Amino acid sequence: MPRTKKQELIFSLLMVFFMVYAMICYNIALNMGGMNYAVFGAAFHELIIMYPIAFLLDFFFVSHIVKRTAFKIVDPEKENPFHLVLAISAITVMWMCPLMSLAATLLFKDAGINVIPVWLQTIAMNFPMAFFWQMCYAGPLVRFLFRKIMRQS
Repeated sequence: MPRTKKQELIFSLLMVFFMVYAMICYNIALNMGGMNYAVFGAAFHELIIMYPIAFLLDFFFVSHIVKRTAFKIVDPEKENPFHLVLAISAITVMWMCPLMSLAATLLFKDAGINVIPVWLQTIAMNFPMAFFWQMCYAGPLVRFLFRKIMRQS
């Protein structure tokens, strides 16, 4: 887990990249009717827009709320410290998925007057993927990479 502001910055940059890129690929694949190689390239066009939005939301707003909430739920002194990691991961998805789904709805979906229903549908489609991607792949991968980076510096 990050201990300094510099470490928090590095960790957030990595996590946001892996989450945002994967979720963009997922949404493009949904829109195209399936996954193919073109999805990976197309995702970089949206990444340029969505990555800064996600980073700013996460680093300056969501992470503070997440940590406060997670430490109310989990006491790392009395419980397995990994429970805190799981709580932080789950609560982050609970905040970031609706916020990023709103950004995607406003920027990439032609919702018209149906902004709220389209946003809610986008959350419903994205949340399961975001949750399991975070818990099973992005979270473990980023924590592994972060440990490697911190050992070298």
